[in-house]
Amino acid sequence: AGSGGEAPRQGEAGLLAVLAQLEGCIAPAAVWESELLAARMQHYTTQQLDRLCTSGRVVWWRPRAASAAEEPRKRSGPIRTTPILLSPRDTLMHWQHEAAAEVDVVSLSGRARRVLDVLRAQGASFFSDLQADSQLLRSELEEALAELVGAGIVHCDAYAGLRALLIPAERRNRLRKRYPGMDAGLEEAGRWSLVRPPRAAAEGALGGARIEHIARTLLARYGIVFRKLLEREDALPPWRELHYVYRRLEARGEVAGGRFVTQFAGEQFALPEAAIALRGVAAEMGARLDPARKPERVLLSATDPLNLAGILTPGDKLPRVPGNRVLFEDGVPIALHAGGETRYPRPLEPQQQWEINTLMIRRQRPGQFVDQDGAGRPSQQH
Repeated sequence: AGSGGEAPRQGEAGLLAVLAQLEGCIAPAAVWESELLAARMQHYTTQQLDRLCTSGRVVWWRPRAASAAEEPRKRSGPIRTTPILLSPRDTLMHWQHEAAAEVDVVSLSGRARRVLDVLRAQGASFFSDLQADSQLLRSELEEALAELVGAGIVHCDAYAGLRALLIPAERRNRLRKRYPGMDAGLEEAGRWSLVRPPRAAAEGALGGARIEHIARTLLARYGIVFRKLLEREDALPPWRELHYVYRRLEARGEVAGGRFVTQFAGEQFALPEAAIALRGVAAEMGARLDPARKPERVLLSATDPLNLAGILTPGDKLPRVPGNRVLFEDGVPIALHAGGETRYPRPLEPQQQWEINTLMIRRQRPGQFVDQDGAGRPSQQH
């Protein structure tokens, strides 16, 4: 639900609202700020997210795989594609997989095990304290922290810690030589600590507190929920458990059940405001036939949860890889950019292809609404 005409969010309150919509989304660490948050915010700054994390209201975490076999044997630390989840601290336990594999300490490097021992003995520690207690060189400590973050067992008070580690070591060293203040990225990132385990074991009964929280979060994200829509959501409970919760909410009158989106089998559930909004779709579609009207274009990162190409729309899916993009025109994908090439699901004039290809490869914030003059912003409601 929602429209492209909504104003972008502003300030920390707006960022909290955006994070509430994206709660539970797992996306590569490198795209969270540049492609997901900045695209939904007006005048987004990294300090906004850092303040929310430092105050304890928001936490970032690298989810672990459900089995040890799914984890890489050698952990080289955070890279652009390392999956990261952002969540309010008090609801993180709902997204921590109850079957997450225990960390194989033997598979960690000696430096990482040394830092892990310090954190277990001393608790949450600042970077300078970790360096003194572990007796590691700065570069060695950075690599050890990167490895522990990649393993999903250590995180930092602020997002600045992860942001600094995402910079390749060689580039970080070059920047440090040119700008001595570069060290502040880690020294002022707050405390590093072990990721806390869930406060309680996940409930096995259908419709438990965890299942209901996730079900309500998905409704808030999409407005309408059905099985096919959730195909690209990661680490969700089985649909049968979510379905049980939605049926209960329908019985209470909190959601509406029915067939809101055609061509998809199975039951569908919608928030009342989303169901009402759909009634105006027919009138809106009629207005789009006006030849004087400019089509509404949306350029999305492939990692954005709004990338439903190939799920709700005909055609191929676009791999969720940083750098891949999809361009929608009035809700229909008209261009897919992947692997450095742009494909067009429907025939376009050569001039149109040239303009769209230029737009797709332009270095700008993905996820941004793009009008014909290049201006615009994304919807704030999924």
